[in-house]
This record gives sequence, structure tokens and C-alpha cells, in this order.
Amino acid sequence: MKSKIVIFGASGQIGKSLIRKLTKSNYRVVAITRNIHQKGYVLKTQSNSGYLEIIETSIFDEKKVQEILKDSDICVNLIGILFEKGKINTFENIHQNFPLMLAKLCKKNNIKHLVHISALGIDKAIDSTYASSKLIGEKNIKNNFENYTILRPSIVYSREDSFTTSFMSLLSLLPFFPLYYGGKTLFTPIHCSDLTKIIFAIISKEIKNLTIDCIGPEKISLKDIIRILLKLISKNRALIPLPISLAKFSALFFEKFPKPLITLDQLKLLKYDNVSNGSFKNNFDLNIPSELKFENEVSKYCYMWRKEGQYSKEEYKIEDKV
Repeated sequence: MKSKIVIFGASGQIGKSLIRKLTKSNYRVVAITRNIHQKGYVLKTQSNSGYLEIIETSIFDEKKVQEILKDSDICVNLIGILFEKGKINTFENIHQNFPLMLAKLCKKNNIKHLVHISALGIDKAIDSTYASSKLIGEKNIKNNFENYTILRPSIVYSREDSFTTSFMSLLSLLPFFPLYYGGKTLFTPIHCSDLTKIIFAIISKEIKNLTIDCIGPEKISLKDIIRILLKLISKNRALIPLPISLAKFSALFFEKFPKPLITLDQLKLLKYDNVSNGSFKNNFDLNIPSELKFENEVSKYCYMWRKEGQYSKEEYKIEDKV
């Protein structure tokens, strides 16, 4: 019988994709969610009956987490936040304290493998609270549990992301768009399904005791990402490089949104390229290549941000007949 896998952060874009991949290969999955009434009905559609169990709990309920792990084989932590909200959803709690608790409980319960999702490009960004919390979280795992694998993905995108979808929403509304640091920051965006493929390979091949950069097949600057999105939604917008003082002011404005496009802390991150620098092996080094190209994949779901919406798709176009 295949391993029983616990997934924390199961209801996000990566979690749902991973559940489909694992259960299709007959792994038994326990999906953890903090709101089963809101998320449970969607999670139930991700697998065949009998392969998925959904449990509602707070990730800080140590007793409950201990109970969940005691009969499990593998643990996957997908939980992370891009901005802080309130006194509980802080970088310290989510990125540092929870991985520490999880690593200790994995050791206590003889878990065979802990897979933890961190982030690419955090080593140099010491002035970012997000980056420093991610680094501490990695250390907390390495210092307390030996059978770990830490994955550092670049920007993860899909039709369910908060990256391309937020950008396209703003590009549809704003007459111009600010370019931070001249839009020169480089990214290696990776599609959610490619990242899922990497996680699955890490689990199935039992690749342990490594930190792995997870990158897409292309290096793309922020400016070119914006240009691609504008092209795909058929919009023309002025792209205006901002001096750092105005950039900080715009970040202050955007971070007031319920789901901010950018915060002051994320502005600090943008000073640093989001690419693999060779300090760790990447997925290509491990012969787990990512294949999906950014523009081609976003073109499959960008139509809702065009003027005609769904009717801009090829199957709805009617050719003029003479």
C-alpha cells in the first residue's frame, strides 16, 4: 500500500493540483484546511472516492496536528503568506513558528519525509521581513528534522494564482502602470503543474536532505512580464519607471487593498533577481525539467480580462462572409 501523505495548505493552487496528482497515483492524502465548509466541497472534487480525507483544524493546534501526523508517512507544507494580516497571520507565525512545530512533530512521530515549500531569491534580501522569515523557517526545519526536502520556487502562476490575475485586473483598469526598479528584476516563473510534477518526483523518488531551486524554463524581466500580459489582454498602457520615493508611496497605496498587489516589504524583494544563483541544485539539475512557457500558458486563461471576455476566445469568433 502506498504512503499516506498529509498536506498543509491543501486548498491553494498548488495543494489542489498536488492532490489530483498524488491520488491519481494511488497515494492516500489527508488534506488540512482551516475552513472545511468553504474549502471542503472544492477539495472533494480533486480525487476519486476513498483516496482523500479532509480535516479542518488550525495549524497552531499542536495536539490536533500531532494526532493527524501519528498515522502518516509523509508531510507536505505548502503554507505561506505574501503579506501580513492581523496578529495571527504574521511572517513569524506562518514562516517560522509553524515549520518549527511541524519539524519537531515529524521527528516525534517518525515521519519518513517532510517536504517544505520556501521561496527563491531570499538569501540576499536580508532587508525583507518576508525573506528573513522564510530563511529562519528553513533553518528551523533543518535543525530539528533530518529527512527534509526544501523547495524554493520562483513565482508560481496558473489560472488560480494571485500574481498574473492581479496584474491583469489592474492593467485592465489603470491608464498607466508603475515599473519598480525600472522593471529590470528577473524572474523564472514556474507553472503550478510543473511545480506539482517536481513535488511528486521528490516524494516518489524519495529525494531527501536537499534544498532545491524550482524554476521555470525562461528568465523574464518584470517589464517583459507586464508587456506579455498587456499583449494577451489586448491593452495599451504606459509603463512608467518610478524613482524609489514614488515607488514607496505607490506601495503604501497598494498595500491598503484586501489583497495588495505590492507592499513595502515586497518592494524590497524586487531589488533582487528571482533566479537560481547556483548555490543549490535546481530541478533541471535533478532531471525534473519544467516545460511550460509563460506566455503560452497565460494565453489559456487571459480572455476574461479582454474587452469581449469569454467571447474573445477563438471558438466564439465569427468570420465575415462575403
